[in-house]
Amino acid sequence: MMYYRPLVQHGDLRPEGAVPLAGGSSLWFSEAEVLSRDAPPCLIPAGLIPEDICHRLSGRRAAIAGLDMTQPQVMGILNVTPDSFSDGGRHSGVEAGCAAALRMVEEGASIIDVGGESTRPGADFIPEDEEIARTAPVIAAIREVSQVAISIDTRKAEVAAETLEAGAGLINDVSGFTFDAALAPLAAQAGVPVCVMHAQGDPATMQENPVYENVLLDVYDFLAAQVDRLEATGVLRDRIVIDPGIGFGKTQEHNLTLLRNLSLFHGLGCPILLGVSRKGFIGKIGQAPAPDARAPGSIAVGLAGLAQGVQILRVHDVAETAQAVRLWQAVR
Repeated sequence: MMYYRPLVQHGDLRPEGAVPLAGGSSLWFSEAEVLSRDAPPCLIPAGLIPEDICHRLSGRRAAIAGLDMTQPQVMGILNVTPDSFSDGGRHSGVEAGCAAALRMVEEGASIIDVGGESTRPGADFIPEDEEIARTAPVIAAIREVSQVAISIDTRKAEVAAETLEAGAGLINDVSGFTFDAALAPLAAQAGVPVCVMHAQGDPATMQENPVYENVLLDVYDFLAAQVDRLEATGVLRDRIVIDPGIGFGKTQEHNLTLLRNLSLFHGLGCPILLGVSRKGFIGKIGQAPAPDARAPGSIAVGLAGLAQGVQILRVHDVAETAQAVRLWQAVR
């Protein structure tokens, strides 16, 4: 099998045969790197990419939860948990959670991702009723006072059902729809968009010894298979967002390999979400042991993702990221 990674460029002056990336107006490619599991990589002109793959690389992405996927979108992380790795306990409770969401909207978030179960390395399983009690009232409170897009960060169908009823409009599953067989049919029946993420192992054990044959192609193949399964269940491809799962069952070198090659994932024809905010590898490389001191590194990696066509940045530091995105757009 061959894989095609577009070499993403920007600028008004384009060579003949340049192809727009993901239907946008600012990024394009005229060459692609061809990858496979049994041959060295090589470069080809865009005109030699198979027609079906080129269509997915270049096709305009449909709006997700009412958000324009031709423009960068900032997703604010709202952990209503007592034990999340960087902000556990700060936003638990309806009043604190709602206030934090509204503040993130003012700062520039176009979608709020509400999570009631920590997925930090070593985190324990949370029963459905407890996760619902943490998330559904906060989502309902946000929806009463704001029309901002809300996603529910869960891997459980029962939690998704209750929170969709409360006002969420997107399901973000860190297990890539492998944990609960009822979740994909629920998403299809509800007609809501989904985000499918790659993770190797369970949060409790995922960082013990992650091993891949080829991390880039392994993650791509997993996401491709899960997108196909979601489509077969009834979730339309234009309602699927993909996330390579930086930091979920991956070493620092695995993370960096994925980040260097993010443009490969446009071949799935779906918007890409990038979640690197305050991750451990940013602390190690950036020499910032405290998670809340990692905004500069998180923003640097996020902007590098935007340069490869990523559509959604999932972040803790909304104001700082939104400011950086505005300046990044202005100078480009």
